[in-house]
Parts: sequence; structure tokens; C-alpha cells
Amino acid sequence: MNINHNFETITEGKVYKSGVIPPDEIADYVKKYHIKSIVDLRFPGTADLVNNPEVPQELIDEREAVAKINGVNYFNNGSDQVPKQENLDRFFKIMDNKENYPVLIHCYHGVGRAEMYSALYRIEYEGWSNEDARKGVRTFIKWSSFDDGKPKGEYLKAYKSRKQKDSIK
Repeated sequence: MNINHNFETITEGKVYKSGVIPPDEIADYVKKYHIKSIVDLRFPGTADLVNNPEVPQELIDEREAVAKINGVNYFNNGSDQVPKQENLDRFFKIMDNKENYPVLIHCYHGVGRAEMYSALYRIEYEGWSNEDARKGVRTFIKWSSFDDGKPKGEYLKAYKSRKQKDSIK
């Protein structure tokens, strides 16, 4: 895949993001970064062999590898590139629980969904502005899937945090 599985620190000691880490390497990352929970944003059957060649056995293998690591939670929250409300609800339930930290968020490549959820984490839990969170996902936003006019970029620009929604009520 990519060097270091596109592993990146989002917030030191709290949140990390990556692409798929092979089952035989997961324990090393868990130990090194003291990860307590893994949020897997993949779901099988996308039939997209270029962008997300996700097959059920890969998810099963990861879940089984994580189950062998004492004290680590595995959460599957299969998500599209632009999250649905049910995915956000599951994600926030995980992230609201301080016992789950540090958390590793990952998708297949670690550059789409994992970055989207990392941006949402920064907005919801660290008070980042939508624009700062959008720009924080990539070194170069221009021509990426987070650019102006692209679904992920427009989603993050229009996103209303839970705090913003509560203040409207």
C-alpha cells in the first residue's frame, strides 16, 4: 500500500488516522501509540477495485486480529465518502466516550473517509472552524476531493456542528 499505511497523527495521544494496516501489523501500532479503539470506516461490497477494493474477509481478518489484542475495541462504521447521519451518530457515540481514547480512524487508503472523519473530529471536539478543518486534511486542497465544488469539500464547508445545531434549538 503506502509508506507507513498513510498513518498520521491528528491529535497527539488522542486521535490518529490511517489506511488499512495489515492484521499482522496492527498490534505494533496499538502498542506504539497506546491505541484503545479502532474505527474502521470500510464496508464490503463497494465493487470499486481502484478506490475501495473492500472485501468481507479483510474486515473479518482485521476484527479478529484486534480481538486478540487485550483492551482494544474494534468499531465498524462503514461509511460512504460523504457521511450519512447514522454514521455520524455512531462516530460521535464512540468519540464522546473518553474510555475509547486514543482512537485510530481508518478507511482503505487513509486519504478520503479517514480524513473526512478527522476533520469532523477537529470541528466537533477541538473547535476548529469548518474551513480550517477542511484545509487541515491535505497539504494541497486544490484539485483534491476536498476542493471547492467537490462533494467532500462542500460537505465540510456546510457542516453544522452539534454545538451549532443545539444553539439554534
